[in-house]
Amino acid sequence: MNPIRKQRLYALIAVLIGSLVATWLVVSALSENMNLFYSPTEIKDAKVDEVTLIRAGGMVKEDSIIKDTRTLNVTFTVTDYQNDLEINYEGILPDLFAENAGVVVRGNLKKDGTFKAIEVLAKHDENYMPPEVAKLINEDL
Repeated sequence: MNPIRKQRLYALIAVLIGSLVATWLVVSALSENMNLFYSPTEIKDAKVDEVTLIRAGGMVKEDSIIKDTRTLNVTFTVTDYQNDLEINYEGILPDLFAENAGVVVRGNLKKDGTFKAIEVLAKHDENYMPPEVAKLINEDL
C-alpha cells in the first residue's frame, strides 16, 4: 500500500475512534444529569429506585404543611387530585410556597413511599408580574 494512503487511512481511523469516544462521553454525561419529572400518580405506577434523582410536581394539599418548630424540617403533601405524595424537606422554603399552590420538588423516592426533597421550587401562576412592572403599568393608566 502506498505510504500516503496508509497515513490517510490511519488518520481516518483516529478521527473515527475520537468521534465515537466523544459521543459516548457526551451521552453518558447527559444521562447521569437528567432529572425526570413525575406526578404523584406516575410515581405510584413507576418503578423508581432510591438512587435515581427525580422531580415531582403538583399542588400542595390544604392543611398538609407541618413545620418543625426547632429545625428547618418541613413535611407536606403534594397532590395531582388523583394521588398524594408525602414530601420531607429540610431547608428554607421559597416565598411563594403555600397551600393550594403549584410546587416542583427534586430529590429521591424512599422505600416507604415518601419523597426526600433536596430542592423545592414554588410555581407562580401565568398571571404573575414583577412588582416593578406592575407599578409602571399602573402609573401609565
